[in-house]
Amino acid sequence: MTPTLSVPPRRKVSSARNRRDAAVLELVGLLADGRFHSGQGLAETLGVSRTAIWKQMRRLGELGLEVQSVRGRGYRLSRPLELLSREGISAGLDPEAAGDLTTLEILPRTDSTNEVLRARLDDPAAHGHVCLAEYQRRGRGRRGRDWISPFGHNLYLSLLWRFPCGPDTLQGLSLAIGTALVAALEQTGLQGAGLKWPNDVLVEGRKLGGILIDMSGASGGPTAAVIGVGINVAMPDSVGAEIEQDWTDLRSHLPDGVSRNRLAAGVINQLIAAVRQYEQTGLAGFQPAWQRHDLAHNRRVTVHLPHEAVAGHARGIDASGALIVEIEGRQRRFSSGEISLRLSTE
Repeated sequence: MTPTLSVPPRRKVSSARNRRDAAVLELVGLLADGRFHSGQGLAETLGVSRTAIWKQMRRLGELGLEVQSVRGRGYRLSRPLELLSREGISAGLDPEAAGDLTTLEILPRTDSTNEVLRARLDDPAAHGHVCLAEYQRRGRGRRGRDWISPFGHNLYLSLLWRFPCGPDTLQGLSLAIGTALVAALEQTGLQGAGLKWPNDVLVEGRKLGGILIDMSGASGGPTAAVIGVGINVAMPDSVGAEIEQDWTDLRSHLPDGVSRNRLAAGVINQLIAAVRQYEQTGLAGFQPAWQRHDLAHNRRVTVHLPHEAVAGHARGIDASGALIVEIEGRQRRFSSGEISLRLSTE
């Protein structure tokens, strides 16, 4: 069973940008095999000049793609790419997820997949909509941080889901989504993934993925949530150098690699199963999974607040998803908001 794919509303984007995006995607499709292609051959295939090909190669570098140029042989990508496709993703969807997925949208590039779906928060018909992108110009992490998003190497995915409850009931949603991501990653063969409260996936102390949730709703419900997920699949070293924290990717832990389309399908399967379960059980249904993967449990941690930092020992989470930290013999609770958690290396 495959999802019913609706056509998303047309956006007011310049035709020139559409043409540039189409040209870039077509060129990347030719280079995706990782083999050398002559500039003349590319020009003839695409019906453009050699100069146009040279200019396009510069644009690929701006997207985070590493292009090698060798005189007499032509151009190639430093590594082969698997571009996202509706067919490839749909083939891996569970029947239950496929039945709840109304729109599967894949963009060559966008500012942010969360922003694409945030624009539809006020449209009651927009539900079960998944948006993926090969590249994000302004990918977002928590607390206004940038999410580095090179073209075609990682997974950038957002799901728009409407809950009947109010936003207060969804305080623990990011923790539930974290357990869903770990489940999807384990299906790829990855071992040792853990969760750092409230929304980071780590492997061996390095960040592999993250979650960003935007919500809109009245106190009594319903609430629309845009659930954004970023997973490092095969981060180019040159781009990874821009990241200000320790990071890792799936390629570093899975020698045989992983299909981005199968990974996307697995993430969608787990996300939709998680939001369905959350509607029934709230965070309580995810507590056992969170406890298994909680990297902070009983460790010394530092909680960085807007105007202070406090240290203590993490003691799990409460029923709402707040972090419990024991500080000098007394327990204190922290909600996610504008705070961050650091794990001690001791």
